[in-house]
Amino acid sequence: MDSQVEANWGTDLWDQFDSLAGHTLRGIDFLERYGAFVKDRALIEVDYAAKLRKLAKTYNPKKKEDEDQQFTTCKSFKMLLNEVNDLAGQHEVIAENFQANVIKELSVLVKDLREDRKKSLVEGGKLQTNLANQIETLHKSKRAYDKAYKESEKATENFHKADADLNLSRAEVEKQKFNMGTKSQMCDSAKNDYADQLQRTNDLQRQHYRSGMPDVFRQLQDLEEKRIKSMRSFIHCCVDIERKVFPIINKCLDGIERAADVINEKEDAAIVVEKFKSGFLPPEDIPFEELPKNGSDNGSSNNINYIQVGPKMKDGGLTVKGTISGKGMKKRTGLFNIFGSRGLTDVCMAIKNATVTDGKDDFSDLAPNQRLKKLRQRVRELQTKIQQETFARDGLLKMKSVYEANPALGNPMTVEGQLNESSHKLEKLQQDLKRYMDYLDEAQRNSTQIQNSHSQTNSPRLVNGRNHRNSGGSAAEEESLSSPESGLGRSHTSLPGADFDQDQYDGHHHHQNDTEKDYYDNIYESEALPPLGVCKALYPFDVTSEGSIPMIENEELHLIELDQGDGWTRVRRLAGDSEEGFVPTSYIEITLYNT
Repeated sequence: MDSQVEANWGTDLWDQFDSLAGHTLRGIDFLERYGAFVKDRALIEVDYAAKLRKLAKTYNPKKKEDEDQQFTTCKSFKMLLNEVNDLAGQHEVIAENFQANVIKELSVLVKDLREDRKKSLVEGGKLQTNLANQIETLHKSKRAYDKAYKESEKATENFHKADADLNLSRAEVEKQKFNMGTKSQMCDSAKNDYADQLQRTNDLQRQHYRSGMPDVFRQLQDLEEKRIKSMRSFIHCCVDIERKVFPIINKCLDGIERAADVINEKEDAAIVVEKFKSGFLPPEDIPFEELPKNGSDNGSSNNINYIQVGPKMKDGGLTVKGTISGKGMKKRTGLFNIFGSRGLTDVCMAIKNATVTDGKDDFSDLAPNQRLKKLRQRVRELQTKIQQETFARDGLLKMKSVYEANPALGNPMTVEGQLNESSHKLEKLQQDLKRYMDYLDEAQRNSTQIQNSHSQTNSPRLVNGRNHRNSGGSAAEEESLSSPESGLGRSHTSLPGADFDQDQYDGHHHHQNDTEKDYYDNIYESEALPPLGVCKALYPFDVTSEGSIPMIENEELHLIELDQGDGWTRVRRLAGDSEEGFVPTSYIEITLYNT
């Protein structure tokens, strides 16, 4: 069909009133069905969004401070779940716009189309009825005219027969003549009435098919075209609704890609070390023991118990988290034979307390490195609480001063009780902070002692009068143990290759006991933690509490300790006085060294 030819239902379909009535009904029903489709589509979007949100909630970590959340994989997965939540929100937007811009308007349109169609059909029905009535009147007048004509013809015939019959009287002839005239007049009257009805019927039929019904058909055509055009608009509207959220959906997908880029296997490996590192050192090599020639077991006093790192030792002593048990440490005096008796006792007691004590508030039931981490975290928590309580107390003091200056605002004594309670709470927090700071100092000293003891026991020593190295290998092997890559430097108290005999050691033994504590205090104060990487300040930061340091925007600092889950990172300035402290993790951009 030529698209340039405009269809006209009034002229082309002048006799298809019933067909057009059925067609327009089916069209409106189809539009209503499309509306039901969009409604179900919106319900699917809502259901999909709800399932996405439920999925994200199901797989979201239950605990806010879960230790595993520090891994980059966990952080990435949490970011992914947030993006999935945002995706769910976009599907909810699609459903809402479907409801507001399509379903609602389509329902109103269907209602209007049904009403307009009904009006057009009623008008067309009236026109059809009027034409049918007029045609029926015409048929009646035609039948009356036929009857009158036949009667007139018969009366005329009777008159001519009577007039020709000589036997009839004059009266009879006149009677037939009169009857003929009457029937002729009745025939003329019926003829005139028929002609009049025919004229009226033709006029009405002409008006019916040339103006009346074409107007009705045009209304139905306009209604049908409006329905078709509206359906096209609704489909375009649905596409536009979905297309508008595509940029945001793409951003969500970009966010998921960024979440994947957050994953760093090296950083996670370093976090595993930080999380599980006990602080203990592996056991040293077992020295060779030469027995006397007479076969006596004089060297039995130097026997060393074999140590098994794990849940159980050879002598039956249980360990905690792979550390040395207290029972095992009592017999393993040879491990720290370079110390005096007092220094050895301190180290053994520290390891014993870190091994066999359960659930103490000083975290002595943890391994040294884990204990340090927990104590530092506890100190930062207490510092934060002290800062908050200080702010609260300052606010109460200001309120009290305002009440004292203007008693109309309130009674100063009403805050006195709160001030006393705040002061007591602040005092208790400060006592706890001092106690945990002491615990932290003690744990740091013990950790330093263990490190230095291992460094000292790696130096050459005598066993049963024989010069012996722990590795039992060549000088190259000893050099590899002392290299920076090994992580076990030479002892601070021994020169490379220095030898000494047992008598010299015994003479120096007691003097070392007296100076041992001062020595490790100096080591603790002089040795700084090596940097793990560098960081760059994204925003300026002012000191808000004790232990933190200020920084300016774009300032670079050394990274000393990763965030332990409390939102603070330990850093050190690159130059100057090498000031060290904590800054908010969200204020810096971290770059770890590749190890």
